[in-house]
Amino acid sequence: MPVDLNGYWKMISNDNFEEYMKALDVNVAIRKIANLLKPDKDITHDGDHIIIKTLSTFKNYNMDFYVGKEFEEDLSGVDDRKCMTTITWEGDKLVCVQKGEIEGRGWTHWVEGDELHLELRAAGVVSKQVFKKS
Repeated sequence: MPVDLNGYWKMISNDNFEEYMKALDVNVAIRKIANLLKPDKDITHDGDHIIIKTLSTFKNYNMDFYVGKEFEEDLSGVDDRKCMTTITWEGDKLVCVQKGEIEGRGWTHWVEGDELHLELRAAGVVSKQVFKKS
């Protein structure tokens, strides 16, 4: 049975995020601003339907999807690209594969205790973020 991701999560660490944004070819001004942010995650998880809201003072990004169903993701709030995205459970980890211009793009979410972990991947670069449930 997959873990319950429901809740409001506050960022407590953000490692290698600027390098990840460089791999996505995000412009330097946006990278500098985004690297200073400590976004929160507001997750609603109801069976195979999951909504992940990433909230910050600069930009918000909403991801609304069904596990196992491929969809076109508009990343205009991130790096102005579109990709075909599929999200599946691999054990207790929620794994996202984003097919498009950037090779090896995707992310993985998992929970350890009261912490939500997020590994972001793009073009061989890995960024790790940790959020604490509030």
